Amino acid sequence: MFHPRPGIGGMLVGIGLLAGLWFLIYYTREPGPFNLDPKGRPGAFEPFLTKYLRLSEFIVGLATGSIVLLIGSSAFHGQNGILPWYYTSPLVLLGCCVVYGIAFMVWLIYHYEDYQHGVAHTKAAYSVSLTLGFASLACFLIGYGWLILRVTQ
Repeated sequence: MFHPRPGIGGMLVGIGLLAGLWFLIYYTREPGPFNLDPKGRPGAFEPFLTKYLRLSEFIVGLATGSIVLLIGSSAFHGQNGILPWYYTSPLVLLGCCVVYGIAFMVWLIYHYEDYQHGVAHTKAAYSVSLTLGFASLACFLIGYGWLILRVTQ
């Protein structure tokens, strides 16, 4: 009987969330271009940018801290520092949360800077911003829920 490698489920959920959210977000947006600064006031997006970055940093920090704590604590459980296979998928999802969260921060900063230089914020760029942010959050929530279910069984 075929058994997929540990973590494949988490990877499929992480990639599926990213693809599904992008499809949903992209096809429900207006054609654009989009104005990042509320009411067209230059620099008005910067307080929002700060809030988005801070929230992303917080989520990425919780996810990375959880990964490090769980993997680090495995050294004290007498299994030669190796976690049981059933922790792999939730950890992969938390890893996806970190990757998507960092990509969200970089993408948002890069595109806001472009926007300030007169480059239009397109439907595609806006959709990627929303997708990365919400995919990071979704992977964090699902990964944590999955981890809780594994730890308590």
